[in-house]
Amino acid sequence: MRLSEISSKEIIDFEKGERLGVLGQTDLVIDEETGEIEAFVVPTMKWFGLGKRDKQVTFYWNQIKKIGADMIIIEV
Repeated sequence: MRLSEISSKEIIDFEKGERLGVLGQTDLVIDEETGEIEAFVVPTMKWFGLGKRDKQVTFYWNQIKKIGADMIIIEV
C-alpha cells in the first residue's frame, strides 16, 4: 500500500474511540537503513482543528490494529 492511498484516512484511538487526526497531516519516522516506516507523529489540535497544535501523539507501526476504507484504528 502506498502512503498516498492512506494519507486521507482518519486515525482513531481504539481504546477511547477518539479521533487523533488525519494521516496526511503527520510526520513520519523512517528507518534510514531499511527505509521502513517506524512511527507516525500526529499533531493534535484544539477546537476541532482550529488553533495551535496542543501536543503530539506518536504511534508505532505495530500499534496499527486495522486499516479500513476511511480510517486507521490504532491502540495507543
